[in-house]
Formats: sequence, C-alpha cells, structure tokens
Amino acid sequence: MDFDAETAGNNPEIEMQFAVKTVEHLEAYEKLICGIPPSKIKFTPIDEELYTNMLDIFPELKFEDNLRELDEDAMKSPSGKERWRKFIMPYEKRVTDYNFGTLIRRRSDELYSEENSVLVTRVQFYAIEIARNKAGLNDKVYNEAQAAKNKA
Repeated sequence: MDFDAETAGNNPEIEMQFAVKTVEHLEAYEKLICGIPPSKIKFTPIDEELYTNMLDIFPELKFEDNLRELDEDAMKSPSGKERWRKFIMPYEKRVTDYNFGTLIRRRSDELYSEENSVLVTRVQFYAIEIARNKAGLNDKVYNEAQAAKNKA
C-alpha cells in the first residue's frame, strides 16, 4: 500500500510522539542553561560553522536586539522561510534531526512558556542558541537560576 502524504490525515499517535519529544528537548535545554554557564554549552561538533553560516545568511542576527527577541513573523514569512531553507538544507546529512520541530524561546531572557515559544527546526535552534550564548543573552536565565538555587 502506498502512502500519500498529501491526502493522509493527521495521526494522533504520531502527533503525540512529536509533542513528547519536543517537550523533552525543551525541558533538557532549560535544565542545561539553568545548570551550567551558557557560554560553555556545545551542541554539535560544527557549532562554529553553524554560527558563521547563520550570520552570513542573516547578518541582522549580529545585533543582540534581534537575537534577544526573535521576530517570528519575519522568520515565517515567505522570504524568511526561503532564507532559512537556504541555511538549513546543507545540514541535512550532517546534523542529526536537522529539521525536527523544536521549540525555541522567543525572548532569550525568559524561560519557556506558551507565549515565549516558537516552533523552529533543530538546526535553527542550534544556530540561534549558539549566537545567544556567544552574546551572553542566556546569562540572565542562568544567573537567576543560580541565585534561586543558592537561596534555597
């Protein structure tokens, strides 16, 4: 029997597995940025390449304000999708789960919440979070978590 993705309906079991994997990833990352200094986090063996290539295609992300708060509308506009596709596709065979749906925080100085989550691909997540960590934009979350831990 042939499978036609164009006419297939949504499979609730697959959607639930996707949701579970996505939540597990966000919980693991939140625990990571709260537990170790973000500047010490390494995602892949090619972090520097991801970072450099992202800035080549998205020079506006060199500015901290554009990393601090992501513009979801710009990212998901037709031109934004095309630019991101150009960035993402070279990593198809080089980054595990490169296009798996992953939640990223819209604002880097806050933890995940329904309002502070944007669905992106895994490779987009890596590139943006590498840039945020290099710029020190995740330090606030780490410092607040450490202060709360020390207070307890």
